[in-house]
Amino acid sequence: MAGAPEFDLHRITGVAERRVYDPQPEAGEDSYGLALKAAHDCLAKSRYQAADLDVIINASITRFKDGTRFYFEPSFARQLATELGLPATAVSFDLSNACAGMLTGIHLLDRMIRAGIVRNGMVVSGEQNTKVAETAAAEITGSYDPQFASLSVGDAAVAVILDESQDEADRIHYVDLMTCSEYSPLCLGMPSDRSEGIALYTDNKKMHKQDRLRLWPTFHGDLLAKQGRTFADEGFDYIIQHQVGTRFVEYVNAVGEAEFCTPMPQSLSVVEEFGNTASTAHLLVLRQHLRAGTARQGAKYLLVPAASGVVTGALSVTISNLAV
Repeated sequence: MAGAPEFDLHRITGVAERRVYDPQPEAGEDSYGLALKAAHDCLAKSRYQAADLDVIINASITRFKDGTRFYFEPSFARQLATELGLPATAVSFDLSNACAGMLTGIHLLDRMIRAGIVRNGMVVSGEQNTKVAETAAAEITGSYDPQFASLSVGDAAVAVILDESQDEADRIHYVDLMTCSEYSPLCLGMPSDRSEGIALYTDNKKMHKQDRLRLWPTFHGDLLAKQGRTFADEGFDYIIQHQVGTRFVEYVNAVGEAEFCTPMPQSLSVVEEFGNTASTAHLLVLRQHLRAGTARQGAKYLLVPAASGVVTGALSVTISNLAV
């Protein structure tokens, strides 16, 4: 990093390694290519063919395809639907909700299925995040630089298929999200103000303040109170926070424990190995957990988003089918 003082990124963020896209065009590891690979992998491990799906939702923040071209139209979802072979009648759309993108897509698809609009569908995201790290590495001036958080990102892609639950053994119990616009300036992705690169500017100090971290337990507590329930009543076995860094995960769990006055479930994390993979983070943690064979059949999970906007919320799910 030109001109930047030395600092221990691992000590500060907890990130020991992460995955970086292959820049060779034939590798197909831009945002679109990563999403396509995840979608194929998801279908291969499911009971569905692409022709069986009623909807596909793309939730990636980065929309790189054909090198450095950033796409808004045609939508990635429409292109994925065509390349995967979804029926012409299938619904397809992109959404953008920062690092809460995948959980937002699941939220919308869950509502569509419950309303009887569709029978099933896929939510997918491919994140080529390293481009913001490349900008930060060239421009950062120290650990308090607003681009510092960009150094901890990693590239990843995930996809998930949802359908109607037949019993409580595999079911999304609820998913709800909230945006607090007061905090929206704290994390902004945009073209760099110093070069032609794409940059991410984050006020890490304010993002980790107590009032910001209380958003989730306050929102979740109110959501449960309307049902006459408490956090302890939920009986969660595992909790998955957004993978900003090991300190963030520890802080937000500690705040949750203090606010709910009850111990937190076992916290799952892969940030040490994969870094912050943006919208794919929660599903990547879940996938690695299931793949490791450490998951208990019928365990109950809580996924908590923390995204620019600022977005918070809760997704409660029980999983008994452990195949990945």
